[in-house]
Amino acid sequence: MSQKGFTLWFTGLSGAGKTTLADRVYDELKERRVLKVEKLDGDVVRTNLSKGLGFSKEDRDTNIRRIGFVCDLLSRNDVIAIASAISPYRAVRDENRALIGSDRFVEVYVEATLDTLVQRDVKGLYKKALAGEIKEFTGVSDPYEAPLHPEVHVNSSTETIDESFDAIIGYLEARGLIEPLPEQAGYSAAEEQAVSAHLEALGYL
Repeated sequence: MSQKGFTLWFTGLSGAGKTTLADRVYDELKERRVLKVEKLDGDVVRTNLSKGLGFSKEDRDTNIRRIGFVCDLLSRNDVIAIASAISPYRAVRDENRALIGSDRFVEVYVEATLDTLVQRDVKGLYKKALAGEIKEFTGVSDPYEAPLHPEVHVNSSTETIDESFDAIIGYLEARGLIEPLPEQAGYSAAEEQAVSAHLEALGYL
């Protein structure tokens, strides 16, 4: 099976676990000897490709469009692009989906409750935002528009990292975007039924 490029786009609030899961998927693909895979982390992109941009809606949109542009270039050249960015606005994420193509765009929504995010926040940014000390903080004083129909929806408040990771990898295997490991090539009847129902709901069957 020749490698097909696609974009795996992680979206969710700060601290939800996007980067942790993106790193796990990246490491897994490297272990499976996938030769062409790249990561684009939102924070890293901001210090390089989007240096100088602020946090207004216009600047946030510009940042996400730039990540999408790079992902499109990579995907069209049969590279698996893994993007991890809050990407708070649905319309711009949908722009990237249209640019890259729905057949090559997999949106992963990493959900977490605000209580969970506050508990995890060692820097205390959420508490400061809730107290009005930080302006334009996504999820508190600035909106986050959750995906309506993500390909994969995980919840780090109720799932372990392993459970969320398995859901993502399982979806990519079921879609034929990556090859299953030899010992995992077969699914149980219950697993096959669950995967088929999910893909049918998304219009792939």
